[in-house]
Amino acid sequence: MTIALWIAIGILALANLAVGVMKLVRPKAALASMGERFAWVDDFTQGQIRLIAVAELLGVLGLLLPRLTGIQPRLAGAAAVGLAIVQVGAIVTHVRRGEKAIIPNVVILLLAILVAVGVFAGF
Repeated sequence: MTIALWIAIGILALANLAVGVMKLVRPKAALASMGERFAWVDDFTQGQIRLIAVAELLGVLGLLLPRLTGIQPRLAGAAAVGLAIVQVGAIVTHVRRGEKAIIPNVVILLLAILVAVGVFAGF
């Protein structure tokens, strides 16, 4: 079960790392031009988008560092809960805007819940 949890943590970390870095380094206009998947940026300021990116990147660090160092490894569960909350916000935003592109957010949400349960269960 530990290997499966590490795989789930790795996938969750990579997904959030990729989108977090993209949101952090690209300007709002560049994100908006990426199609329907990033149409939501019209409702947010550049600062808010960067704040979301920082939350995702801190979540990645929170997933990996406690487990890798062995210092308070259960904090990875808290990071997974935080990433789940970010995904709930993303889903709410997409639904409110009438967008259908919520499947990736639902998958990441379920993965974050899986990781949180796995960490808190002691795997």
